[in-house]
Amino acid sequence: MLYILLAIIMFGLLIAVHELGHFATAKWSGVQVNEFAVGMGPVLWKKQKGETLYSLRAFPIGGYCAMEGEDEDSDNPRAFEKAATWKKIIILVAGAFMNFVAGLFLCFLLMVPAQQFIIPVIDSLVPEFPLQGENGLMAGDRIVSIDGERIYSYDDVSLFFSRSDGKTMDLIIEREGQKISLPDFALYPREYTIDGELQTRYGINFSVEKATLGNKIENGWYTATGFVRIVRISLGDLISGDAGVSDLTGPVGIVDTISQVGNNAASTGMALYQILYFAALIAVNLAVMNLLPLPALDGGRIFFILFNGIAMLLIHRKIPAKYEGYVHLAGIALLLLLTLFVTFGDIVRIIGR
Repeated sequence: MLYILLAIIMFGLLIAVHELGHFATAKWSGVQVNEFAVGMGPVLWKKQKGETLYSLRAFPIGGYCAMEGEDEDSDNPRAFEKAATWKKIIILVAGAFMNFVAGLFLCFLLMVPAQQFIIPVIDSLVPEFPLQGENGLMAGDRIVSIDGERIYSYDDVSLFFSRSDGKTMDLIIEREGQKISLPDFALYPREYTIDGELQTRYGINFSVEKATLGNKIENGWYTATGFVRIVRISLGDLISGDAGVSDLTGPVGIVDTISQVGNNAASTGMALYQILYFAALIAVNLAVMNLLPLPALDGGRIFFILFNGIAMLLIHRKIPAKYEGYVHLAGIALLLLLTLFVTFGDIVRIIGR
């Protein structure tokens, strides 16, 4: 129960941080903010300060920043709609930016206890490894690219090894300062005898380096940007059909996963570490997803701002606000339907365990 509560609070904080980005940049831009709320539902506490009502609400599942003229026509000269285009874009981007900053901070935090890091440099190869030599892999080689994807950390190696077709990979390695291309390289798990046991492995042992402040910061950055790449790859899988809507997990599934991870962890410290990892992943995920040019999302609003700007330049007309509102309303409805579908799938999986 404790981990479920932590997961819910985590979601609420991430959404509140998102709205804080909108709030801070709206204030900076001179846009009137009518209410800034932390949490949703009934009001527990509120205070009017100037033009803005600050409120704390009962359910820690989000928050909102209500700007004048954001979703309706307003004659107020400080309405969101009347702000300069560049200011509106900054306000809309700020929410996702704050989510990414939160995720990045959590990634840095995850690196604090590290004593060493595995790096994408080959330390040694299993003696029976069949692809050793100048035309294959050698100790000291740094893996630079796998199947066209740049490798920055060992986590990238693990990710793209797992996504290979199990037969070949296109590798680029760096050896003694020279980059070497190994197209259609037959690198896949094989059976090797290790310590007297038959194991299925790639047959590569990677180097480790001592953790320093510098490489902790570097690995924190690589982890955060790696999450961005995971979101991009996941979206590509959805578009290509390699993954389906049934593979998606919603808030219920994520809360359940976090609860399981916490309960199955070897210690409370490890549980908190893994929950922080999930929080960082979700924060970065929220940042990327919110900037997609889809109706009802910040990215969709930015799309309409840019589209209307181009339309004004070319034909001196823009889409009437009410029609844009209809599009965003339809987008909200579709997102709610998708959320319900995914939530139902999550519940079915949980019950079926």
